[in-house]
Amino acid sequence: MSMVLTLIAGTRGRPSLARLVPVIAEALRINGEPVWLAPAEACDLVLDDTQAIGAEAMARGLIDDAEIDVLVQPVMGRRKRLLVADLEATIIENEMLDELAEAIGLRPQVADITRRAMNGEIDFVAALESRVALLKGIEVRLLEDAAARIRLTGGARALVATMRRSGAATALVSGGFAIFAEPVAAALGFDRVIANRLDLANARIAGTVQAPIVTGETKREALLALAAELGLAAKEAIAVGDGANDLPMLAAAGIGVAFRPKPSVAETARWRLDHSDLVGVLYAQGYRKEEIVG
Repeated sequence: MSMVLTLIAGTRGRPSLARLVPVIAEALRINGEPVWLAPAEACDLVLDDTQAIGAEAMARGLIDDAEIDVLVQPVMGRRKRLLVADLEATIIENEMLDELAEAIGLRPQVADITRRAMNGEIDFVAALESRVALLKGIEVRLLEDAAARIRLTGGARALVATMRRSGAATALVSGGFAIFAEPVAAALGFDRVIANRLDLANARIAGTVQAPIVTGETKREALLALAAELGLAAKEAIAVGDGANDLPMLAAAGIGVAFRPKPSVAETARWRLDHSDLVGVLYAQGYRKEEIVG
């Protein structure tokens, strides 16, 4: 089975990529020419089974501290027909409960719970419920203020638009809240959105979350259900997320990309992008720069 090693440079890694490609190719004894998906940004090196053994570790060693991501996967079936993405710290840069906590001076406390939950140190549901309880009594208008501060992650629009143009289905599956996820999904053109819902009372946050709560297992089940509904195998899906609650869906997908992941997720996930923006998810599938929308 042919394998492909993809090198994807972050902004600060681009000056080093052209120099490192031949070094890595020589170390792996690759005779074929490199395939440049985007000049100075992304390059494929095609491997045979023997060359693929240890290729990722060797490439990472040669790259050293240059900000370049490395992914190794089979060539066949590389372009996926279903994208399932996390919202917070993935499609958007924000953690929205942290943004809400800012309004009442509780950001440090809430952000610490968020960090620990996303790193898998504490139970996700318990962490969600405790953070929402801290926000009890916040006026609903502050939800709108927080939504206005949403920052899309670089490459988010291109990722969704390019995959949709190629015929893939897209779903936003979030352990965050629909009041934030639904407008983002509409703006980017996601086909589906699954997210939690805050309980509200008298135009204020009630401090509780509507059941059932979207968990890591929910995300995995959503990916499998969407694939089945579309007549696809799970291996035809690509998933992307950053936190511990994303690991089940990352493991279920044909390729599960940990995007700028939390430390425990980086240790566990098979594939990760530490330096690239979300366009790297397209390069991982072999898209060339000229095929990318926008």
